[in-house]
Amino acid sequence: MSFTTTSCISGLLLLFLALTCEARVPKNANVGFIAVNGAHFELNGSSFLFNGFNSYWLMHVAAEPSERYKVTEVLKDASAAGLSVCRTWAFSDGGDRALQISPGVYDERVFQGLDFVISEAKKYGVRLILSFVNNWNDFGGKAQYVQWARNVGAQINGDDDFYTHPMLKDYYKNHIKKVITRFNTITKVAYRDDPTIMAWELINEPRNQADYSGKTINAWVQEMASFVKSLDKKHLLEVGMEGFYGDSVPERKQVNPGYQVGTDFISNHLINEIDFATIHAYTDQWVSGQSDEAQLAWMQRWVTSHWEDAKTILKKPLVLSEFGKSSRDQGYNLNSRDTFMGSVYRNIYNLAKEGGSMAGSLVWQLMAHGMENYDDGYCIVLGQNPSTTGIISGQSHAMTTLANRIE
Repeated sequence: MSFTTTSCISGLLLLFLALTCEARVPKNANVGFIAVNGAHFELNGSSFLFNGFNSYWLMHVAAEPSERYKVTEVLKDASAAGLSVCRTWAFSDGGDRALQISPGVYDERVFQGLDFVISEAKKYGVRLILSFVNNWNDFGGKAQYVQWARNVGAQINGDDDFYTHPMLKDYYKNHIKKVITRFNTITKVAYRDDPTIMAWELINEPRNQADYSGKTINAWVQEMASFVKSLDKKHLLEVGMEGFYGDSVPERKQVNPGYQVGTDFISNHLINEIDFATIHAYTDQWVSGQSDEAQLAWMQRWVTSHWEDAKTILKKPLVLSEFGKSSRDQGYNLNSRDTFMGSVYRNIYNLAKEGGSMAGSLVWQLMAHGMENYDDGYCIVLGQNPSTTGIISGQSHAMTTLANRIE
């Protein structure tokens, strides 16, 4: 590489060590619901900016009581590093440790795993974004819904009928209702009344090959967002989008990494019931083969473009809710990951500082020690690599300090 971040990393590491020594869960950290005021998040009337993370596996692991220590480890270490928001799955459709075994049939043991996740998050002052279903086949996803409908004789053309077929939409609504109205067996609080949950997510990374315009998904988002809000007006709601532009603003499609996926970042997020916008970014997949410098430049354009649109068109908060650098990428090393993360974090911080809509980011993804079999290439174990941990903790401190300055 033609540049280095050694001095920056060293400074952030010292900051992390100092913060870790003093780390403790803030009192009343989860009192009050996260709200939206214009293009900003607020907590009890004060600005809320955050640094966060993804750990999709929390419920899956917590379904086995003997493995729950892994959930505790990650949430405890994340809290110590100042990470205040975690995004995770509230779905597992069919297959191993399924939450939803078949339409409307649930495994109480797995649901109690999710109860535990929420309880531990509350204990360590971490807010949760809970996703209802997957676009992908992992943990069932929309393909499992399609298979369930076919099993009872429904005529289904393909997986993207998930967005339009009445039976599939009913299956999905039933799941939403089951989760939102769940009574937590540990905290004794219904999910819809628990401020530990920051937001619901309709679907992880929606895509639709049958309609690239974004109109089909737009109609689905409108219907499902209205349904969620009919059950729960206390929590925030987001779509779960990657950020691909569609037909509503044609000139913006040139920002996409060379293709569309059936979503429209602008029109899908203009829906009133959607409280904030999200984007994902995987440069090592979307613009693979380019140099690290070129990938970083693309990343900055991607984030900045969506920040501008969230600020001027959507007038809603924006979250970079998935990003990372894979250890499976050719030429990967720890320094390249630290450089990438440091650059992304600086951009997030600078846009938040400049004003407008940038609210935070969620790195993909944190895991506990001994979870190598879950590693998809993006695994980060806090404390395992002090330089990476220092960069993460430094960003947490910077975003919290900035939020306090805005008040």
